Amino acid sequence: MFKALAALLVAFCLIAGPASAQLGIPLGGGGSGGGDTAQSEGEGSADQAQEGGSVEALIQILENDEARAELIEKLRATADQAPAEAQADQTEDAGPAQLAAEYTRSVAAKAAALVTTLSRIGTDLGNAFTDTENVDAMRFGRTVLNLLASMAVVFGSFFVLRLIAGRLIWMFANRAEGKGWVGRIIYLVPTLVIEAITVVVAWCAGYIFSLYFGRVGEMSIYQSLFLNAFAVIEAIKLAIRLLLMPNHVSLRVIPLGDTGSAYWYFWLSRVISLVGYGLLFVVPVAASEISWRFADALKVLVVLTAIVMTILIVLQNKTRVRGFLHRRMDSGKTDALGRFFAFLGNHWHHIAILYLVAFFVVWLVNPLEALPFMLRATLESLIAIVIGVVVTAFVSRTISFGLRLPDDVKERLPLLETRLNAFVPTVLKVVRVIVLIGVLLAIADAWNLVEVFAWLISEDGQGFVGKIISVLIVLAIGGGIYLAVTSWVEYRLNPSYGKMPTAREITLLSLLRNAFTIILSVIVFMLVLSEIGVNIGPLLASVGVLSLAFSFGAQKMVQDVVTGVFIQFENAMNTGDVVTAGGITGVVEKLSIRSVSLRSLDGTLHLVPFSSVDAVSNFMKGFSFHVAEVGVAYRENIPDVKQAMFDAFEKLKETEHGESIIGDLEMHGVTQFADSSIVVRARIKTPPGSQWAVGRAYNEIIKEIFDERGIEIPFPHVTLYMGEDKKGNAPPMRIVNETAKDARQAEETRQVEEKPATAEPSGEAANAGQSSTIRQDAPPDDGGDGGR
Repeated sequence: MFKALAALLVAFCLIAGPASAQLGIPLGGGGSGGGDTAQSEGEGSADQAQEGGSVEALIQILENDEARAELIEKLRATADQAPAEAQADQTEDAGPAQLAAEYTRSVAAKAAALVTTLSRIGTDLGNAFTDTENVDAMRFGRTVLNLLASMAVVFGSFFVLRLIAGRLIWMFANRAEGKGWVGRIIYLVPTLVIEAITVVVAWCAGYIFSLYFGRVGEMSIYQSLFLNAFAVIEAIKLAIRLLLMPNHVSLRVIPLGDTGSAYWYFWLSRVISLVGYGLLFVVPVAASEISWRFADALKVLVVLTAIVMTILIVLQNKTRVRGFLHRRMDSGKTDALGRFFAFLGNHWHHIAILYLVAFFVVWLVNPLEALPFMLRATLESLIAIVIGVVVTAFVSRTISFGLRLPDDVKERLPLLETRLNAFVPTVLKVVRVIVLIGVLLAIADAWNLVEVFAWLISEDGQGFVGKIISVLIVLAIGGGIYLAVTSWVEYRLNPSYGKMPTAREITLLSLLRNAFTIILSVIVFMLVLSEIGVNIGPLLASVGVLSLAFSFGAQKMVQDVVTGVFIQFENAMNTGDVVTAGGITGVVEKLSIRSVSLRSLDGTLHLVPFSSVDAVSNFMKGFSFHVAEVGVAYRENIPDVKQAMFDAFEKLKETEHGESIIGDLEMHGVTQFADSSIVVRARIKTPPGSQWAVGRAYNEIIKEIFDERGIEIPFPHVTLYMGEDKKGNAPPMRIVNETAKDARQAEETRQVEEKPATAEPSGEAANAGQSSTIRQDAPPDDGGDGGR
């Protein structure tokens, strides 16, 4: 028994100091006499006196049921504190799983303590109302009366002052109508002053009344708690009232209707009053008059009620807020910002409820630090979200509307605006993704999920940020150089400014732009790798070796490049020329370093590698000729044919093609004795590319003149020669009318079927049936004489 009492005494010495300070129990003994005696005995008996006083204080605590219960709770808390501190030291370097387990255990312990506290509320209330031995009824009644009187004075004076201030605010609201934001701001300032004066005057009235009602110059702690709670709550409600202005639309800052502003002010003021008066006034009074366990339970009940009310408000406005957030998407703006608002509208109530539940859990685990932490984290998250939304909205608007250049710039550089609108939106989309990542990291840092800011100010973070900035600078410089070079090439090829570019300049500048783009891309890529810390020395060596191996393995491609270079140096073809290359004739649409793209007459695009080009036939160099080879019948007079061709040429010069003729008709004469015609050739000189149109028009005119003058353009003839004997006589050619022959054979067949023949046909009939025939469309009229 003595050992148990000694152990209890040691524990009391460890914790009774702070416990007795909270409970108001002196550790020095029951009165002043004991203290004077201990001091008079000298320093030698000081320890004994202190030990005796501690024992007496311990006896007093053990005899009092309430004090004994609180001592047991303190001992339990102290017993749990040491392992908790040890575990905290161990979990400083623990992983996420262990931290989550510790946090879950803490939540479970707090919940169990809350259940225990709630189970003891009835006992505490019974003890508070039945234990009247230490209660001064007169003092308690006077305290309650003073408190009620102070509350009546404060609320009454505040009500009267609000009535008077309301008339002034109505006057300001009437004057602010139709004056826009400037007038609204001007009249909001005196409104704020008047509203603040009503709160201050009501608070001062209550403070003065509390000092001079009852005992002069004294104020109970409960009156002070009430007045402080009133000042804080009404100040918060004043700020909300100035923003919403439920009764004065002309002074309202937030764009809400009368119903919406009144609704929100009603519920917000109720929640603020519940939390404010509950935590700042009712809970301290309950802790002082009843018990600290009852006060803790009451505090949890107040916070839980406020959270339930807030959740009900969220659910009531779920559809309304979702419709508001869906307006951008419903109006057809399906950009990233619209999709974000639509997603937020579909799930905002889940996020809000989850936030409220998380707040309650965090507050339950650590009530002293929960509210500041949640407010700070929420404020930082809202700031990050607002900044992200503003930047994303600006980026989305820029992407939607694109860049607009001045008219003179577009006239000089027609493709610059298109190129910028193809390049800048891609960069802006990357910026939008970076902003989104930054907002998420800022939110994670605000809630202590990831220490982003601490990492950024560290050496590693600064190095990483420096590399990112260097990479962005390199990319920006590379993009600027690319735009400058391509814009210069575009300006040089623009026929509206300067001299008209030649076909060779068009080809070489296009090749220069393509080659420069490839070289610049390789250089920028190497610089980016170098900035992010990659050693590009081995990479360059590897690229050299791979290039050598590739050149051996791709000899055909190397041949394409080398041949293409010499073709360009020799100016064999340019963009827009009509050439024959690799056996294909067409218009040159594109020239690269290794191939040429030809568009043939039927519209087919042919890609011809330079290695397959043995010769290039260019129809567009210097000048061209239309070679007219006209075939006439053998019986025609050649001078008449030539004259007809000259007349057709003169007529051609009078048409719209006359401007495309740069010389006289070159008559070459008869060039060929064909099977059924004589070919007469002439040539017309034209600018390059006009020979085909001129030739088609010249052929049409020749046809018209030949028809007018009866000059025959023969079609192919076939002459049948039967031969002749030595005397010059030709054998007769038997011509049979197939129609008559078929009719005769049909008649003979009919007769044979009617009278079957028993004899063989005669030799003449047999020979007639075996004779050869020549078909023709009409019966002969020469008596079977034949013709040569």
